[in-house]
Amino acid sequence: MKRYAVIVAGGQGVRMGADRPKQFLEVGGKPILRHTIERFLAFDPTIEIIVVLPAAQKEVWRDYCRGNNFLERYSMVSGGITRFHSVQNALKYVGDEGVVAVHDGVRPLVRRDLLERTFEAALRWPAVVPAVPVVESLRRLDGEENSVPVRRDGMMLVQTPQIFEAGVLKNAYQQAFSTAYTDDASVVEASGVAVHVIPGDRINLKITTPEDLQLAEGLLTLFSF
Repeated sequence: MKRYAVIVAGGQGVRMGADRPKQFLEVGGKPILRHTIERFLAFDPTIEIIVVLPAAQKEVWRDYCRGNNFLERYSMVSGGITRFHSVQNALKYVGDEGVVAVHDGVRPLVRRDLLERTFEAALRWPAVVPAVPVVESLRRLDGEENSVPVRRDGMMLVQTPQIFEAGVLKNAYQQAFSTAYTDDASVVEASGVAVHVIPGDRINLKITTPEDLQLAEGLLTLFSF
């Protein structure tokens, strides 16, 4: 079955406080985005990769790839106003058959085991997402000074890659944009397709803050990828 990977790297990394988008920051001596692309190519050298970048940053990434001999084969498309529109742009390069993984460009620690399990699950269900249980206590802010506890029973933290039948995902993204969409799974659910959850991987960190960057450095030395 044909495999696609849409790697969404369209963010600006405001919370990182850096002078460049976080997907270009280095961890383990290489840009985060390069690690992410390499994880998918190591898993399946034949996978068709589509990288989504801000239009203004595409040439920056091309210069890096040329200068560092990172000349792997993949398509590169411009991001949209929101993540929803960025994925829409990428899906123009996806056929109607096969399965599509949509992955955060700043999750460079996705391990082979998780990729194998999610793609395998996609042979059984049309929409699959990995998730890990919430283990911390939760509270919801109630006004400026008060908060109330929230039961964590059954609460999950959703990760990527989220994997879908190509036709299912493309059909879902023909819907109009809504702020209710929090990820690709919510877009697919809104089209009437149920989403199947499988166990995720706590190592599959999304790098958002400077502390995440330091943690990723340590994890790269401790685990095999």
